Amino acid sequence: MDGFLSIFPGIESFFQMPVEMAIARLLLIGLGFVILYLGCKDVLEPLIMIPMGVGICLVNAGILMMPDLSDPNKHKLGTMFLDSMVNTPADHVNALQVYFLQPIYALTFSNGLIACMVFLGIGVKTELDFFVGNPKLSLMLALPAELGTFLTFPIAIAMGFTAHESAAIAVIGTADGPMVLFTSLQLAKHLFVPISIISYIYLSIVYSGYPYLIRALVPKKFRGIPMKEVTINKVSSEEKIAFSIVTGTVLSLLFPVAAPLFVSFFLGVIIKESHVTRYIHFADDVILTGATLFLGFLLGCLLSADIVVNPQMYKLIILGFVALFLSGVGGLLGGYVVCWLSKGKINPLIGIAGVSCVPSTAKVAHKCANEVNDEAFILPYAMGPNIAGVITSAILTACYVTKVQML
Repeated sequence: MDGFLSIFPGIESFFQMPVEMAIARLLLIGLGFVILYLGCKDVLEPLIMIPMGVGICLVNAGILMMPDLSDPNKHKLGTMFLDSMVNTPADHVNALQVYFLQPIYALTFSNGLIACMVFLGIGVKTELDFFVGNPKLSLMLALPAELGTFLTFPIAIAMGFTAHESAAIAVIGTADGPMVLFTSLQLAKHLFVPISIISYIYLSIVYSGYPYLIRALVPKKFRGIPMKEVTINKVSSEEKIAFSIVTGTVLSLLFPVAAPLFVSFFLGVIIKESHVTRYIHFADDVILTGATLFLGFLLGCLLSADIVVNPQMYKLIILGFVALFLSGVGGLLGGYVVCWLSKGKINPLIGIAGVSCVPSTAKVAHKCANEVNDEAFILPYAMGPNIAGVITSAILTACYVTKVQML
């Protein structure tokens, strides 16, 4: 029997690992199929979930016994995909020659470049008109939408995580994938994979999950406010470029640890407003599309059975939900406050757009308003707090990374 199994190392590896890991491995293969199916059906975000589902399924199928790079005389279970645990320069060099995804991981993930590439693409697709025309209102809506980012930190501490780990987990509340990647790599690299996986799975269901929260907390008469009396000031491309370069410079000066994220986002905005067609197509069609593809695929390939059997994984699942739930509630509460201050002219749903999952939460707000009132076209208004949320998320990320590292 052993001789027969040795012909198929992937099957043989099931008998070379603990029972709980073998069961987790089978469940993950099934999970990969489910995520792939839901991505293909547009239930989950297809751009990120399709490659992630493929990665989860195939990496857990392709486990085999292979030599340990640090000691070739020893063998361990692994894959031919990548090894995120290499430490020494010699191991890095060896890994680059063995694992086919190692160069992409080493040169784009471990240094945070992948997050910056995604931010550049987001900047190219971003409409700044309402935010630049109404910065105070936009920021006033974005700050309450960080409620999950604030409160999840002490909750995670109470659940036994360190300050560094708690800060990385709390940033899930920003609903900003690149921020989560950046923070977890800076503060809790050992939790980078589970935090990122949980974050992106939750973010992919925001579009279908937040409408239930909106319907539970906001009556129809408020959801249907059309905001026709609120004007969107016309902002020229030159003004948006000036705003981007000044804001990016000031934020980088105040929070240099997050400067790579600021420069990536505002460079994307400036490319868009400069109307350089070749740069726009390159940033959107090549950089953002390519980064999203490899982001989803590599995160899937990093989710192996040993991560799932870690008891901390279940705490992270709970905390990720809590963070995004609290941020959604905070955003709607901020929307109610602004609605009251404007004497009913502003639709409170644009508050949830302050949860900076660009542009998903803005689309959620518009969809929920439009299904109640056909004349409620609030998407342009919702983009203001949506973009403000990106900026407040980056500031909070910088604060966490800077302050927590001092502890």
